[in-house]
Amino acid sequence: MKLLFAAAFALFVLSTFDKADSSAYDKIVAHSRIRARKEGPNVCALQQVMGTQKKYFSTCRNWYQGAICGKKATVLYECCPGYMKLDGMRGCPAVAPIDNVYGTLGLVKAISTQRYSDMSKLRPEIEGSGSFTFFAPSNEAWELLDEEMRNALVSNVNIELYNALHYHMANKRFLTKDMKNGMTITSMYNDLGLFINHYSNGVVTVNCARIMHGNQVATNGVVHVIDRVISAVGNTIQDYIEVDDDLTTLSDMARDSGLLDKLGQPGQYTLFAPTNEAFDKLGKDVLERLMGDKDVLRALLNFHLLNSVQCAEAIMTGTSYETLEGNNIEVGCDGDSLTVNGIKMVMKKDLVATNGVIHLIEDVLMPDSAKQVMELVGSSQSTFGDMVSELGLSAAMRPEAEYTLLAPFNTAFTDEVMSMDQRFLRIILENHILKHKIVLGQLYNGQRLETIGGKFLRVFIYRTAVCIENSCLVRGSKEGSNGALHLMRTLLKPAEKNMFEILTGNGGFKIFLSLVEAAGLTDLLKQEGGFTLFAPSDKAFASVSERELDLLKGDMNALRTVVLYHFNNGVFIGGGLETGVTNLLKSLQGSNLRVLFANSSMQVNSVQVPESDIMATNGVVHFVNSLLYPRDIPVPSQYLLGLLKRLITYIQIKYAPDFEYKEIPLTFMKRIITRVVQEVPETKVTRVISGDSTVTKVTRVIENDPSFTKVTRVIENDPSITKVTRVIESNPSITKVTRVIEGDPSITKVTRVIEGDPSITKVTRVIEGDPSITKVTRVIEGADLSHVTTIEGNTQLLDLDSERITKFIQEGNPRRIPGRRYPAGTRRRTRLAHDRKQE
Repeated sequence: MKLLFAAAFALFVLSTFDKADSSAYDKIVAHSRIRARKEGPNVCALQQVMGTQKKYFSTCRNWYQGAICGKKATVLYECCPGYMKLDGMRGCPAVAPIDNVYGTLGLVKAISTQRYSDMSKLRPEIEGSGSFTFFAPSNEAWELLDEEMRNALVSNVNIELYNALHYHMANKRFLTKDMKNGMTITSMYNDLGLFINHYSNGVVTVNCARIMHGNQVATNGVVHVIDRVISAVGNTIQDYIEVDDDLTTLSDMARDSGLLDKLGQPGQYTLFAPTNEAFDKLGKDVLERLMGDKDVLRALLNFHLLNSVQCAEAIMTGTSYETLEGNNIEVGCDGDSLTVNGIKMVMKKDLVATNGVIHLIEDVLMPDSAKQVMELVGSSQSTFGDMVSELGLSAAMRPEAEYTLLAPFNTAFTDEVMSMDQRFLRIILENHILKHKIVLGQLYNGQRLETIGGKFLRVFIYRTAVCIENSCLVRGSKEGSNGALHLMRTLLKPAEKNMFEILTGNGGFKIFLSLVEAAGLTDLLKQEGGFTLFAPSDKAFASVSERELDLLKGDMNALRTVVLYHFNNGVFIGGGLETGVTNLLKSLQGSNLRVLFANSSMQVNSVQVPESDIMATNGVVHFVNSLLYPRDIPVPSQYLLGLLKRLITYIQIKYAPDFEYKEIPLTFMKRIITRVVQEVPETKVTRVISGDSTVTKVTRVIENDPSFTKVTRVIENDPSITKVTRVIESNPSITKVTRVIEGDPSITKVTRVIEGDPSITKVTRVIEGDPSITKVTRVIEGADLSHVTTIEGNTQLLDLDSERITKFIQEGNPRRIPGRRYPAGTRRRTRLAHDRKQE
């Protein structure tokens, strides 16, 4: 056993050193050997693109897809580099003979290169002593070379051809494992550089020519067969685009944005260069907008630039690359054509420069950062974009302003939505456009976002979701030059009513509302805040009578335990809950609610929620058809136990006669005191005196709108006092007040009129009397005073300030407040809307 362990350990160490010294190319070849092991020793499996001569030691991904660059590939079995077949034997059992570089060219079937070496008088050099690396073009590579160029080389063999072959050589031996990505090897022609790229998929290129057959060792060096004839490189990317007549627009933009100099500096870049025609496709207006904003222009050009060299022959499948702008593009291939973001647009590829490579493209790549906000709308939100345009909302967006689009998917626009009156649909769409640019990273829990319609939307942040009102964001937010776009699952439905208004308006929650009222918690449904309510409908109480419910109402602590278990202090909507797992929400009673969201439906304590996410101004309401009860709380009464067992069937409620319900501190409740002060500025006063010989009438008119000051005090504690209102709260403008004093024929009649908005049409005060009796009547006509809180008691009470009113109510002081004394000849004015008789 020890010997076996030692052997295994030694094998592990050796394999580790071998991997450390190997390259991506060597690993791909090793994998190809493994795939072909059934064919015999030293056989490698290659893939050949159908209809071409292209053969690859392919990656696992390409192998199992059976395709390269989207084209079907057949499997070939050949001898691995350095081995050869023997007649009558399986596989490739023999090691290839070692010869000098010239002889090795024949072994690897680079016959054309071998012949041109003879013609150019290079043969003696590569047969002699030394240590060379020869990047030998294949026979097909010479055939692909432009015929005019090939003829020019062959016609001047002693100079041009000799120099061309020397540029394919280095005066040092480099195996593929020695070729590091981004390195430059000095060639034997004028010391010009050979630019090496070694990719993770095993592809190795020299000046973007792929090594097809590598590491054929010779006595005086090594030979690598490449798939094209390479040319000497001496220009930078900047040099290239400055002199190319098809790239003048690109050159101007690069200069204006300050990026032109960068393209002349050392580096490893890939430039997808749009031609002049590509920019012309954008239109004059877009070009002027781009040229007028230096930041946008820089973002546009950086989106065409990669900080790495991506030669066309290294692209075997679609791969995402980060641009210098910060966002990614996908570079792929379709047969012999390169694709960008899935589109065939590369007109000319692999223009090699000293600091990278250029691919000419026929379309401009437009990053989100260079787009206007409406240009961010994609095909999956096209209905939203179309409706925003058709209803005139996009035209109303100011070019200099910033906006955020909350764009629902097309599926959100159902037939019901699309059949709406356009006025209502416009309001809905306004709720999906924010006044300011808000990117994803700026959203926080509790944030209020203002729409262009003047409404405010609330933001809720959860562990795995970001939601706005009832709809949650989907991955894919975008940021443009003057705005942002967030993808939304559904249409937004901003809250318009509080919980109390929702439940009373529905009409199906009367029993639960009566329990809430009996528990003194009605204001919890009305007050500001952020709560989640699982509201049991009247169906939940179908099995019990009102008399039995009175039993529950008779125990205040038990009643509040039950009622408050349905509330959670936080807003939790279905889309914000983590899918497929139990979410524990602590109720206001103290025990946890177990909420599960799966398959687009919600359960609470295993009870199905038939309708969820009804947004309220103070939270969210979910409807249930069962009463909920905390499983960890027993019941001390047999009568109450029987009642709850009929109402709650999803758990087994425990009976504990010694248990007592505890009083729950109502620290989450708010006490509100409101004080309204009315001031009527006397802007214009007109006095009219009219009459006859017996009656004189005086009219005083004050024309203006009364101003109001409202002061609200909020006290957060157990509410002994909920609300005290001192004034009529509605539209408290007064249209006409008539004050009449009548008596004997010689008595004067005075009318006082205050004119304003017609919410209160007429207030008349009449004083009638004789020398012994005075009757005072104050009549208010035309106003709805049903919501006014009346303070019973002394009619002088309203003259007090709010603090004395509050103290009076809290202490329950029954004593009357002494009336004020007035100077002789003045009339006392009462402030309560009831009659007072003086005896």
